[in-house]
Amino acid sequence: MDRQELAAFLRSRRERLQPEHVGLASGPRRRTPGLRREEVATLAHISIEYYVRLEQGRAPRPSGEVLAAIAGALRLTDAESLHLHLVAGTAPLRTGLHRRDVRPSILALLERLPQTAGFVTSATLEVLAWNPLAAALMEDFGALAPEDRNLVRRGFLEPQRPGATLYGISDAAEFRHHAVMTLRRALARYPADPAVTGLIDELRDGSPEFARLWTRHDVQPAPVLTKTFDHPIVGEVTVDCDGLALTDQDQHLVLYSAPVGSRDAEALAFLQVLGAGASSAGRLSS
Repeated sequence: MDRQELAAFLRSRRERLQPEHVGLASGPRRRTPGLRREEVATLAHISIEYYVRLEQGRAPRPSGEVLAAIAGALRLTDAESLHLHLVAGTAPLRTGLHRRDVRPSILALLERLPQTAGFVTSATLEVLAWNPLAAALMEDFGALAPEDRNLVRRGFLEPQRPGATLYGISDAAEFRHHAVMTLRRALARYPADPAVTGLIDELRDGSPEFARLWTRHDVQPAPVLTKTFDHPIVGEVTVDCDGLALTDQDQHLVLYSAPVGSRDAEALAFLQVLGAGASSAGRLSS
């Protein structure tokens, strides 16, 4: 049970709710942002004193039933409810290290994808494996040290030229928000992994933007359906985005493709020719 994280998460979810969202009158003298603690406790049918102690990080571990009641009172989504259980210690935790080895079948699949940029990311958004088209569209990951293949570190800590974004993507703000939520979920699953905790500390110390987003305690990602890259050779390329969860490894296979016959598909085909000329060392992570 991470008492401080649980307390901060409960406060952040309570403060975003307005009384009218749960059928309560706001009243003329309300000065507390969002709901009051006693209102949450009443909605959850639990002791006000106990809920106050939860938000102060002083309460013993709540039961699964109590957490379910609080999740209902705070109108949590499925992802937020799961995160609540994880930080409270009532859901299974992966207490070891997050996986960085990629299954051979996934590596083979990446090599066989036609005109589709594909890559695999870890629980901390490190690029673990990629195919030539992904290298041509984004960058040659094989030329980077493993620690420099982390997309969160690249997005927050590496300076970009004025007005530029990582890989020229059109949704840079959304990507950074998604990246922070990904790391928060990783921390809940791997609280003892120094690679996870060290990366978060590095980002909080080195990026005010990351630190600001981290305090929001968001864990519900928005779906990414399309993404536009501003590529230095072919210009703007808009791709369809599909992500497949590799649950046994806690990894994701990300696929970028374009409709057949479109200008974007032609751009990807051209980039695939460029990528095919790269050395094989740039195709799979070391």
